[in-house]
Amino acid sequence: MTSDLRNRLLLLLVVPLCALALVGVWLDYRSADEAAAQHDQRLVRLLPALADSVLAPPLRANEPPLLLLAPPIEDFLRQHAGFSGFSVRDPKGRLLLGDAWVHEAVPTTSAPEFHSVEFNGVTYRVAVQRGRTGAGELVVALADGSDPRQQWAQQLLLRVLLPNLVLVGAAALAIHWAVRRAFKPLVDLADAVEHRSPRDLSPIDEASSPAEVRPLVHSLNRLFALVNAQAEGQRRFVADAAHQLRTPLAGLQAQVEAWAMMAKALAPPRSPASARGDGHVATPAQDGKPPGAIMLSVEQIEKLRNATRRTSQLAHQLLALSRADARSLDAQPSQRVDLKDLCETLLESFLDAATGKGLDLGLEVEPVHVTGHGWLVRELLSNLVDNAIKYTPPGGVVTIRCGIRASSAGPARVFLEVEDDGPGVPVAERARVMQRFYRVPGTVGEGTGLGLAIADEIARVHRAALTLGTGPQDRGLRVTVVFPF
Repeated sequence: MTSDLRNRLLLLLVVPLCALALVGVWLDYRSADEAAAQHDQRLVRLLPALADSVLAPPLRANEPPLLLLAPPIEDFLRQHAGFSGFSVRDPKGRLLLGDAWVHEAVPTTSAPEFHSVEFNGVTYRVAVQRGRTGAGELVVALADGSDPRQQWAQQLLLRVLLPNLVLVGAAALAIHWAVRRAFKPLVDLADAVEHRSPRDLSPIDEASSPAEVRPLVHSLNRLFALVNAQAEGQRRFVADAAHQLRTPLAGLQAQVEAWAMMAKALAPPRSPASARGDGHVATPAQDGKPPGAIMLSVEQIEKLRNATRRTSQLAHQLLALSRADARSLDAQPSQRVDLKDLCETLLESFLDAATGKGLDLGLEVEPVHVTGHGWLVRELLSNLVDNAIKYTPPGGVVTIRCGIRASSAGPARVFLEVEDDGPGVPVAERARVMQRFYRVPGTVGEGTGLGLAIADEIARVHRAALTLGTGPQDRGLRVTVVFPF
């Protein structure tokens, strides 16, 4: 924007300056032309005096006529010494007196004529006239090297072009400085809007904005308010819905868990000779069951339990995503989060799940801390560990790490990392798995596609960078979160 304004202002000023320079050249030429006309008239007035200076014919053959320069001619030659000359020739053009370089064609009439002669790098204005002298009819010529027209051509660069070029350059610098200074508030406003976080929809201070753009700032603030209201309504709906679902889902899950434990306890040993062979479970009151009772197999109860677990996890993740999205986080005070203690706590929380699946859940930690929201960082790490355990096949290894890692591009940074040797994520899919509810096609296992999306959103809240890499021996997935100091 400012560059375009600079170019436009430069063009609008340079074009008139160039036009003024051309006008100045024309005026200078006119002045030089008038001075040259006066100079020619002076030479014409001096020609009779030069003719009168020839007093008599030569006394002997092959000798020049008798010459006695008149005072006006002497004064002229003395004042323009080195830049003047004269000559006296006969009607055939032979030199009788004066300078040989002052020569021109012999006039056919008595009217004065003017020519230009170059000698020793100087251009002379030569006035020639044929007339009567004391030695008869001769041709007299007077040369002057101070012709204003010739001087104008030589001084054009110094008197016209160079000053105007300096003026144009100074004008360009002044325009550049003035536009940058004048539009600095507008540039600052554009930078502030461009570098805003997508979650920052707070109004822009109209008082600090230039008066010319305050209507635009007012419209932006109105747009921010509308977008914020809409986003806040969506966040409230998701949070309220997820919160309301948690209580009935918790009760349903508890009931299904109880059924599953009872079914496992009462299920008879399965054998090829089993009479029923359908896997149905008889309850303690099977012989006297009330009419209309429905019998469920152990497999059906397990499916029901898994479904309720997934639904409960989805509600929990939706609630976590809504909280991570909320603008209120910016107003909440940050706190010191001990990553080593957090990793050890989550190791204990997921140890049973990892052991039940036959996974080696390990820990490699250093005493480090970051500044942020502790419950969100815990949610981030919990999602990463849960994903690793969920998708790593039995017998695999999952490692939780935290510490300080040196960087060749800058200072050392605090990092949090979860690594597994499971199926991993193809390089082409790593950008898409950050999207909500997206799962890599062909993924084995159950999931909602929200784990990495939640982790990435929480990392953004803490101005951290979440990256996906390859696990050990080019297998599995390594998720690294690098925090700023």
